Amino acid sequence: MNKPVSISPAVADVRYEIRGALANRAQELERQGYEITKLNIGNPGQFGFRTPETMRLAMIENLRSSEAYCHQKGIFPAREAVVMQQQSRGVTGVSVERVFIGNGVSELIDLTLRALLAPGDEVLIPAPDYPLWTAATNLNGGVARHYPCLPKNDFIPRIEDIEAQITPRTRALVVINPNNPTGAVYSEAVLQSMVELAQAHGLLIMSDEIYDQMLYEDAVHTPMATLVQEGVCITYSGLSKVYRACGYRVGWAVISGDTELAADYINALELLASLRLCANVPAQWAVQTALGGYQSIGELTQPSGRLYESRAAIIESVEDSQFLDVVAPKGAMYAFIGVNQETIPAFDDYRFALDLLEHQHVLLAPGCSFNVPYSTHFRITLLPRARALREIFKKIETQLEHTASQEPALRAVPPPGSHV
Repeated sequence: MNKPVSISPAVADVRYEIRGALANRAQELERQGYEITKLNIGNPGQFGFRTPETMRLAMIENLRSSEAYCHQKGIFPAREAVVMQQQSRGVTGVSVERVFIGNGVSELIDLTLRALLAPGDEVLIPAPDYPLWTAATNLNGGVARHYPCLPKNDFIPRIEDIEAQITPRTRALVVINPNNPTGAVYSEAVLQSMVELAQAHGLLIMSDEIYDQMLYEDAVHTPMATLVQEGVCITYSGLSKVYRACGYRVGWAVISGDTELAADYINALELLASLRLCANVPAQWAVQTALGGYQSIGELTQPSGRLYESRAAIIESVEDSQFLDVVAPKGAMYAFIGVNQETIPAFDDYRFALDLLEHQHVLLAPGCSFNVPYSTHFRITLLPRARALREIFKKIETQLEHTASQEPALRAVPPPGSHV
């Protein structure tokens, strides 16, 4: 008799609502003829942003050199360009042998956690987080322990809250700076305290800096690796966001600090990189041009730039709302928007996201997707133009008004216990 195909127990606790049930429902509505505004993913190309032309030309000119597998760590010019960028930022002791090119940062997060974790090992991850970090930890047999980054603290972590999560099984501290989903940018003092905590407990620092140049107003990004001298730091970045090249799937991980402490780990990581042969070769030729050329992201994030203006439109729309509040994002391409519980005490972010999709045809990511213990927020991307965002917020406000009018009914029906 035929049996259903069972799934791995490791998948049971994995959630990625950014492309989950809500996104699937959006597809169904599109098939029915509805036009859906998709704000659930930071995907610049979907909103008319173009990869710099010089990067496209670099790929085209090197296509003949892209037909064979390359080294498992990546092509030399790309890794050399990453080293030069790190050195220009003050990172010492880094070499091409400590740079791994991957199919986006996502693949490298998985590989670096797989090389690190034994079953039951723990990883400190911010809450809210980019949910891939929690998912990859779970899939590789680890345990995600979330340290709170609270709205009342502008989503900046407190060192005592991180330290409270440390146990004898803790192996690594994950830092996402600039932060996705909140847009928080950590000060050098906060980062230095995190480094000292990690060194005191012998923790590997895993610093996700994919939005490192996407900064607003007076925000300054401090590369974590510049502060790590005695321990080991892995810095993650890539072409997807700053260079608007998500589809190229090129990211890198740079191991720095006292790398002698990580000799066995680096060998294990190289073994895992070898098993998948190599990363996508054609797009790697764009790395040297991207990092060594004109940094056009500044035009987008400075006053009058498109991302700056979109950010301003979100902040102004929230200020005009009777329901919403937000900590103004200092970096990245998102805002993590809260609903004032005094206006809608029974607000449930997942239920609201579904209602907004069904009635206003706007898709966003509910806050519960980002591993927080509350259900009062949602994430929206800054990528649409300012005028479009103002119209979107009118739809959000309309749906919030309807939700508020249904408040007694919401109180009578317990919110769902699981958002799968």
